[in-house]
Amino acid sequence: MDFVYSSGVLVIQHIQNNYREYHDFLNFMSTVGDPRNIFFVYFPLWFHLSHNVGIKMIWVAVIGDWLNLVFKWILFGHRPYWWVQETMFYHNDSFPHLEQFHSTCETGPGSPSGHAMGSSCVWYVMITSALNFTRPASSVTSLQRFQRFRLLRSCLWMAFWVVQISVCISRVFIATHFPHQVILGLLAGMLVAEAFNHIPSIYNASLKVYLQTNVCLFSFAGCFYLILKSTELDPLWSVTKAKRWCANPDWIHLDTTPFAGLVRNLGALFGLGLAVNSQMFIQSCKGKNGYKTRFKLMCVTATLTSLQVYDFIKMPTNTEVVFYILSFCKSASVPLGVVAVIPYCVHLLIGDEDRKIA
Repeated sequence: MDFVYSSGVLVIQHIQNNYREYHDFLNFMSTVGDPRNIFFVYFPLWFHLSHNVGIKMIWVAVIGDWLNLVFKWILFGHRPYWWVQETMFYHNDSFPHLEQFHSTCETGPGSPSGHAMGSSCVWYVMITSALNFTRPASSVTSLQRFQRFRLLRSCLWMAFWVVQISVCISRVFIATHFPHQVILGLLAGMLVAEAFNHIPSIYNASLKVYLQTNVCLFSFAGCFYLILKSTELDPLWSVTKAKRWCANPDWIHLDTTPFAGLVRNLGALFGLGLAVNSQMFIQSCKGKNGYKTRFKLMCVTATLTSLQVYDFIKMPTNTEVVFYILSFCKSASVPLGVVAVIPYCVHLLIGDEDRKIA
């Protein structure tokens, strides 16, 4: 692997030395690929356009990020910013210099890239869903409509690849991933998203199914963690390396640790299960108001505004256990608010207005 890592270091150096003027853009694209945007931006938008797309987005994001955690524990991939400091591949202290940035020092193993995997899976869901909505019916398809659809399909897939390549380059630029790690994450994310195109049962899953899935995911991850510990392999080895080699200790954040992502995703899936099986969701989104454009626009506006404010609430990091519990609760409250609480409040507001008009 040293040859693969050293070749990746050359790519990172080339990008850092020759494309430094694009730092702001690349930093922005790294933020675009942040898996947390799935819950705070993409999901609220798409859920109120199509409930099924929103539900599938959460399932894809949660299962994809869980698989990313398992793969990281299996592959034990290094990150560039610490590998160049520890490897014996270079001699006489001639190891290359890689610049670090405020988002470089992630603490989990490097392969596959979580940003690339999360971004590709959710964008794959959005693109394929948009194409399904706009696909002309075969019985009435004219040549002109078919050509317009082909043009739209080409534009959407081009946008998909532009975003994904930009996210991948951004992760390589900040020296938090090697090129092969982002490529692996990109392909894995697309495979996970495609797999869920063939699992329609998620759209009508009961709360029991959500709870059973959460228990299975947590149990498997916990057992795998204990197995690694029993073989004297530290699953949190990467946290030690991050703390040792990060240029600025303030750049290390507890929410980038492996277990932080796990509890965040389990919380989101649990919250979605509670929400879609609640009476508030049934009365608001499944009632007559749920099909009104005004209702959907009000829900999107209210949820996006509320979530951006809510995201400013940071969890205390003094105690890890408390941080994980609060992170679970915060993550669970996001889909609960998007799917049930806020739509129900909008439903009541519209109902009051209609009664006043009447």
